Amino acid sequence: LPHGKVETPSFVPVGTQASVKALSSQELKEIGVKIFFGNTYHLFLRPGAQVIQKLGGIHKFMGWDGPIMTDSGGFQVFSLGLGKLKLKIEKEKLKIAGRYETPYENASPVCAGKLDPSVPIRRLRMTFKESKTGKNQFLAEFAEEGVRFKSHLDGSEHFLTPEKSIQIQKQLGADIILAFDDCTPYPVDYAYAELSMERTHRWAERSLKEFKRLRTKTKAGLRPQFLASGQSLYGVIQGSTFEDLRKKSARFIDALGTEGIAIGGMAVGESKKLMYKTLEWTIPELEEEKPRHLLGVGEVDDIFEAVERGVDTLDCVTPTRLARHKNLFVHPKIAALEKSKSRFNLIITNAKYAADKSPVDPLCQCVVCQNYSRAYLHHLYKSNEILGVRLGTYHNLYFLVSLMKQIREAIADNRFQRLKQEWLV
Repeated sequence: LPHGKVETPSFVPVGTQASVKALSSQELKEIGVKIFFGNTYHLFLRPGAQVIQKLGGIHKFMGWDGPIMTDSGGFQVFSLGLGKLKLKIEKEKLKIAGRYETPYENASPVCAGKLDPSVPIRRLRMTFKESKTGKNQFLAEFAEEGVRFKSHLDGSEHFLTPEKSIQIQKQLGADIILAFDDCTPYPVDYAYAELSMERTHRWAERSLKEFKRLRTKTKAGLRPQFLASGQSLYGVIQGSTFEDLRKKSARFIDALGTEGIAIGGMAVGESKKLMYKTLEWTIPELEEEKPRHLLGVGEVDDIFEAVERGVDTLDCVTPTRLARHKNLFVHPKIAALEKSKSRFNLIITNAKYAADKSPVDPLCQCVVCQNYSRAYLHHLYKSNEILGVRLGTYHNLYFLVSLMKQIREAIADNRFQRLKQEWLV
């Protein structure tokens, strides 16, 4: 990659706003992070792709000289729109709050924020009816051309297409960028999943065409001249949880000729067992030489299962989100001793840790566990001190980076199954 090599398998922390929450770029290096994941949707809206480009690209913008991945923005457009819809439903306590509309049929309602799988995906419009005015509030509209949506920041309307997504990601200057995809929600019926997958394929072709055009043309304001060498494009696989669709999508995306493959539409509500089975359908259809990235998955047990099935990299907000919610990673042996409800973390604000002089995880070598007690972190979290979340995030991220190193070493020494058993059994 233009900004360095990444050993695999590897965990990719999510830096939504060009920042892994609570940590500096220098701290990421201390932890051992080699690559992180930025969100195109958020950076497009704030501060803007042109601003970042003028400042030398996302690497210089955030003071990070390692590799960076960016997504296409499609998932955020859908998830934030639906999330806003759910919030409105809960807030207004409405029985029916949204509509998915097609030009061919009457609108079909969405109850309690759940997707109606019977609605065709030719044109998907999310609206919310205000209880006071009785008017529909537009959230997002998905069509063949692209996605029209309202900014969650100021309500301004935008239109995101495969071409626009690639242009934005080129301006940001990440090492690895993703094709624009139609992220299939869960659950949906077969017909819905197939139409969504086919749209993803057409959008992938358009993304690749624009990627090649910008690679060869020096159109002002679009080509990231600050990259030492070319960016890599990953196509995205969809197909929901249907075996034949997943296999078909894997073969199609693999044959496009992108430098890598991203597996999308996972961890969106399906069971872990079904997620693992879906990976088993998908990965054997892919070329061995191409790196495989699993989008949005990163819990400890999922990491082992994904790596075993052939995944090279994974991104997830798990370590940072858990830290913000007082959950700190520990080895399962420590969790068992603490009688924790979770196999892999403890809740540091529990009263039992108020005077506990032990480190968060006695088996961890991070600076947090080497220098601070559970009692101190308990105090910081209970006092709402910013340092508490910073230390918790540092520990959680170090924990996963260290785990990935152990997994790489175990694979090299042919003892992966032994390590997996130690952690999961």
